[in-house]
Amino acid sequence: MAEHHDFENHCWQDLYPQEIYDLYAPYRRQTGIKGRCGLLLVDLYNLCYEGGERPVSELYRDYPSSCGEFAWRALGPTRQILHEMRLQGLPVLFSTKDLRNADHQRKASATFRRSGQASENAYDIHPELTPENGELVIAKERASCFYGTPLATYLQRLRIETLIMVGESTSGCVRATATDSFSYGFHTVLVEEAVFDRNPISHQASLFDLHHKYADVMALDDVLNQLRDKTR
Repeated sequence: MAEHHDFENHCWQDLYPQEIYDLYAPYRRQTGIKGRCGLLLVDLYNLCYEGGERPVSELYRDYPSSCGEFAWRALGPTRQILHEMRLQGLPVLFSTKDLRNADHQRKASATFRRSGQASENAYDIHPELTPENGELVIAKERASCFYGTPLATYLQRLRIETLIMVGESTSGCVRATATDSFSYGFHTVLVEEAVFDRNPISHQASLFDLHHKYADVMALDDVLNQLRDKTR
């Protein structure tokens, strides 16, 4: 394995030749949580967990929207960060698909991918992550949680400086939301073990791009330690 700066000590560290890491050296910086933070759980609804903890290659015919083993692997880390945020009384927000205009959404979908008929509770938040009273749920039609929603206003009212993000998919809604978060002026942190994608290569490449340009990709333990340090 090529030797990289600690900044590259993440899931993509063997994805590219050394010359690419050298090319991106000017992006290296100190990463971490800044100021008051909130947690956004992106699209962690039942649909992405369908079929259980199995490879996506075994699921896509029967469950075309499932992220299979990748979704279930991220569930534990997601629960950990969610628990810590609630323990500290910090803001927690969720996103899910807006079903209010279902008859028109073929022209306003999040991506071009064709989807089958979803179950009645497909877009309910996974039961192990159920929102508690007072936690906001953002209903969206496009990939970004910011587009056409009041998310930025809510974050400003909550005095959020750092938006911590978990969820799916890394190359889709997470990426779109993270770039918009940066554009709205929020410092953005992605919890590496708690974001996922159906395609591992897209996952790695998207995290690489986001980490260098728009967000801090941080390991779960580092995020938890920084949160706890703020309360000591």
